[in-house]
Amino acid sequence: MSTESAAAEVAEPEAPEAAAEPEAEAAPEAEATPEDAAAPGEDAGADASGTDDGPEAAADARGTAEGGAGGEPSEAEAELAAQRELRQRIEERKAARTAPVDAGTKLQGTAADLLAAVRAVESGEKPVASAFREPEPVAPRRPAPEPVRRQAPEAPAAPAEPAREAVAAVAAVLGEGGAPAALAAKAAAALGEGADGQLRDDPWQLLRVPGVRPEQADGFARALLGDACGPGDERRGRALTVWLLEQAALAGHTALDAAALTAALGQRAVPDPDEAVQSALAEGDVLVFQDALDDAPQGAPAAASAAAPADGESESDEEAAPPVRVLFGLERYALAEESLADGLARVINSLPKDEGSGPGAEAWESAASSASGSTAELIRAVAAHGLVLHTGGEAARAEPAALVAAARSLGLRVCAAAHTADGQRRLAESARGEGDAEETTAVTVAGLLSGRQGPGRDADGALALDLLVVLDAPQLDVEAAAMLVESLPDGARLVLSGDPGVLWSAGPGRVFADVLAARACPQVVSRTPDPGPVGELVSGIGVGELTEVAAPNKEVVIVPVHDAADAIRRTVQLVADSVPRAIGVPSEHTQVITPGHGGAAGTRALNAALKERLNPGPGRFGGFDPGDRVAHAAVPGRTALGRVVRADAEGLHLECDGVPVVVAKERVEQSVRHAWAVTAHQAAGRRWPAAVVVLPGDAAAALTRPWVYAAFSRAERHLSVVQGVAQALPQAVAERPAKERTTRLRTLLRPQLPEAG
Repeated sequence: MSTESAAAEVAEPEAPEAAAEPEAEAAPEAEATPEDAAAPGEDAGADASGTDDGPEAAADARGTAEGGAGGEPSEAEAELAAQRELRQRIEERKAARTAPVDAGTKLQGTAADLLAAVRAVESGEKPVASAFREPEPVAPRRPAPEPVRRQAPEAPAAPAEPAREAVAAVAAVLGEGGAPAALAAKAAAALGEGADGQLRDDPWQLLRVPGVRPEQADGFARALLGDACGPGDERRGRALTVWLLEQAALAGHTALDAAALTAALGQRAVPDPDEAVQSALAEGDVLVFQDALDDAPQGAPAAASAAAPADGESESDEEAAPPVRVLFGLERYALAEESLADGLARVINSLPKDEGSGPGAEAWESAASSASGSTAELIRAVAAHGLVLHTGGEAARAEPAALVAAARSLGLRVCAAAHTADGQRRLAESARGEGDAEETTAVTVAGLLSGRQGPGRDADGALALDLLVVLDAPQLDVEAAAMLVESLPDGARLVLSGDPGVLWSAGPGRVFADVLAARACPQVVSRTPDPGPVGELVSGIGVGELTEVAAPNKEVVIVPVHDAADAIRRTVQLVADSVPRAIGVPSEHTQVITPGHGGAAGTRALNAALKERLNPGPGRFGGFDPGDRVAHAAVPGRTALGRVVRADAEGLHLECDGVPVVVAKERVEQSVRHAWAVTAHQAAGRRWPAAVVVLPGDAAAALTRPWVYAAFSRAERHLSVVQGVAQALPQAVAERPAKERTTRLRTLLRPQLPEAG
């Protein structure tokens, strides 16, 4: 890696005038604070990678999607409609379960037994193995049923706005409790019909409104109920249980360990956390799971416990019992993970075995023999299996593109989906390089699910294809992955391809990592390295080494800084002057990446300074002017980058990824940010000719190996690192792997999927 002397050649002494101090943000954004948005045991306001994208997805992207040009439903609207369709199918599958939790009744059956067992273990009355032993052998998991398929709606409608009367009624209740009337529309939308009555009966339901914190809900409850409420109120404990699980989902978890959840409730002054969880279970707000720990050491007891075996039980019985963990989760993510596991099993098991249903072995082998290396391995694996995993860096994207071309030459209906429009463009270029010029070959995941891109759906509602290749697979959260798998017809093949070193999805889950860890299908590892000094640097980071690389043409430059003000000044200089002049990359093709939105050198401060230098203006429309680079989050976890075109009475007109978007005036503050500087999660799936990664001193604790890997690998030709964290950077690369997420997919997959060949 180039040293400071090399940096001096690119970052020349700045002009005598210093960069102006960042202005106060014109459009303040709702963002959770560390104590307000933390999942139990993690930094609040940060997702599992240490960025601020989790709260951004919740605060900026909730609500209705804005329509595109021509009055047609936007991609965001179509995606929301597709999500509603999936939820309806999942609800039907849930209704078919043999032991539902009856809402509104006291806890009973298995759930009550599990909670009683948890308390028995914690009190030392019973060892863990005996407490969770089933009285009868557990029946094997039933085969995955064929999902109910429906025709995709031709014109999905946007979610209905709450009626004015309902909003007014909610505003009246909020006023009585001292809450701002501005929350009325959100509360009416979140609580649905009779929202005002729900708030009167249970003021802590206010926690279901995005951005509301527990202390605010407590104050609202005291104003409405007076002395009739307190920390031990059953309604408070139940609402906090759900709120904590929702905050955990923002940090990437799909469930929480029993001990973590009860500990977090205790930190929120809930006097009896177990009772609070039991109440939430009884009302059906939360689900409980007992999952086997398949990775426990052989011969180890179910859990660490000093209690002696119960009467009539021997120590050998205790050691023989399989270890388990008790998890609590929200129904939404629990059902999505179970639906995904069932769907992946169906993909593997429904691959046609007869020769007359598709290309024969000879045709596949002929296609593989015309390729070489890991590309040939990938083609052979897809020929024999329904589900295949492919791993590799940016250069390895050519291998799935070659697979798509080969499969299309065999007469198969093929589609390949990327995470972003930029990924779609690069995928299309690779496909054309392999001789595949079909327009429907390369799409985005959101476009495919909404029906606006791709081959469309058949009469049963399934995607009309034989092979689906998904690139940027680490960016799939559990709900998007479940929708994709549910949409595949029987007999279709699925390839998940991605770089395992990058950040996990902005939404809940770690789908790609869990499927890789389950080792239930073939895995093809690319042997195509990323070229150049940037590729060499990123490859070293992937194995935990931050090495110095030769950069004769200033491909990699380190710019040391002393404090945040110095970091902002040098960043503006690099983007506006040094990189365009020394490297030949204009400012509009240079992207700044930093760990979070807040802080002295976060995206807010950097964007204010960059706007003043690159596109100064009064910011007449919510702080924005024509020509501003912006990030638009219409739905949670989905951020589109673009530019401001103009503003009028209709709203703020943007061009995002080549598509015109109109953002209503009342939605601008919540869903649009400046984007000269973005976080690594916002940059995921995209690349720029040049990238400037800013690491101010206050970001040291947030750095992890996946964050550094993802941020550095966004650069194609040139990478500048504005470095103020000293030794914290190599330490993060060497010692801080990805923050763990609590998920169930790996456990759900193992009983269903056969051993990999």
